[in-house]
Amino acid sequence: MLFVFALLCSLIHFSSCDISDNDVFTDYLEERQNIIDAEQSAAFGSKIILSDRERLANKILTKYKHEELERAFDDSAIFPPSKNFLRVSGDIEQSKVYRTIRKMPKGGVLHAHILAISSRDFILENVTRRSNLYMCRHWSSLQLKFFDEKGAANQSDCNWELLARARTRDKSIDNEIAEALSMYYVAEKDVDDTWQKFSSIFHFVKSLITYRPVYEDFLYHTMEELYDDNVQFMEIRTSFTTLYELDGYQHNYLRVAEIDNKVVERFMKRHPDFLGAKWIYSPRRSIRRLTFVEHIERFRNLKRMHPDRIVGFDLVGQEDKGPPLLHFAEELLDLRNETNFYFHAGETNWSGQETDENLIDAVLLNAKRIGHGYTLIKHPKLMEMIRRRDVGIEICPISNQVLKLVRDLRNHPASFFFAENMPVVVSNDDPGFWGARALSHDFYEAFVGIMSSRADLRALKQLAINSISYSSLNDSERKFVLRVWERRWRDFISDVVSHG
Repeated sequence: MLFVFALLCSLIHFSSCDISDNDVFTDYLEERQNIIDAEQSAAFGSKIILSDRERLANKILTKYKHEELERAFDDSAIFPPSKNFLRVSGDIEQSKVYRTIRKMPKGGVLHAHILAISSRDFILENVTRRSNLYMCRHWSSLQLKFFDEKGAANQSDCNWELLARARTRDKSIDNEIAEALSMYYVAEKDVDDTWQKFSSIFHFVKSLITYRPVYEDFLYHTMEELYDDNVQFMEIRTSFTTLYELDGYQHNYLRVAEIDNKVVERFMKRHPDFLGAKWIYSPRRSIRRLTFVEHIERFRNLKRMHPDRIVGFDLVGQEDKGPPLLHFAEELLDLRNETNFYFHAGETNWSGQETDENLIDAVLLNAKRIGHGYTLIKHPKLMEMIRRRDVGIEICPISNQVLKLVRDLRNHPASFFFAENMPVVVSNDDPGFWGARALSHDFYEAFVGIMSSRADLRALKQLAINSISYSSLNDSERKFVLRVWERRWRDFISDVVSHG
């Protein structure tokens, strides 16, 4: 009836009708705005109140973001988050939004793996140029490892040759090494092929990085890259893999933990506003039950020796290939009162399978944070429990895209987590394998690709604060990090306002 009345009024031009018609449309617009306001008031970062200077910075940032989104809305083919990061990383680095995020103090990295966090360029340009590095081909597969001359001669498994010598006769070998270190060449493959390549890179770098002098430099360089990206601390998944010397001597896991901590302390001494590293002990989930028990004992030994640095336990590897957390639940129930759990869970596209149900076990085992939680959106009851228990969700956007969980990041389930202001942190997982820079690329993808177009500086600020709030830092460490972060944040805001 309202529609008919409005139509009649428009035809006969009654002035009295105009008032009613305008009132109806005004009410409609008001109700529409109320819905938008209600959603915005519940979204990620909405509780943050910006200062006058922060509002100026926010105006600049949102201008950059909206310009970028408007161009992409007119031509979706140019929108980087809709494409595989391996193909568009260079385009992202031209973005004014990305360049602003680069300057931003980000708090901490909470989800990353030790052998995959430093840049590929460091391995190519530094590690593979070192003396005593040998190569061989085993079943056509290239292998690299450090030996002294005697050690290389005594190897019976393969015909080892100095890499430097091989380079003089084969100019293509550097391209072969670069390909062995990159996910780029499987950008269009399926999930299993992609994971197979992903695992092969871990295998390839292991013999390179676990040479003790290289490992120390690799770890130090990792912190340099994070520091340059305005990251203040890191929590790293590691199993403290054995390190070796040229003469074949091996350092066991206890000694590796000591080496880790000494390298971190050396970096902190030179960078007093960097808090350092915490370690999450993370054996592979594909191990046998008996081996798992041995890893628990290793973890307990490490925890006794380094109670402030060894902060938690996880299992790593492709979840779809199992076994699930339930397989180890009895042992984990005994362990849960001794440490925090930070389980990979729900890193899958399946629903109702044992991989997906790792989320149930992660919650029941009182995990402090959940790695990925990609299928959490399919579990409303678990989402309620996670919100109630304040369990952090470690979102790794680029990892999820490169490893084939999602093609277009606009469709990432974390869009719902951000809309509902869930306890989310954004991290980088394995940036060295796909050429991402520390945290900035993942922050960009989350901010531009996953969050609402209306998300602004408050959401970025919330991401940084969450990385501190959901970290394993003790009270004094958290206060220190917050103090340093707040100072850096003020400098960042001033820079954005002054230079845009």
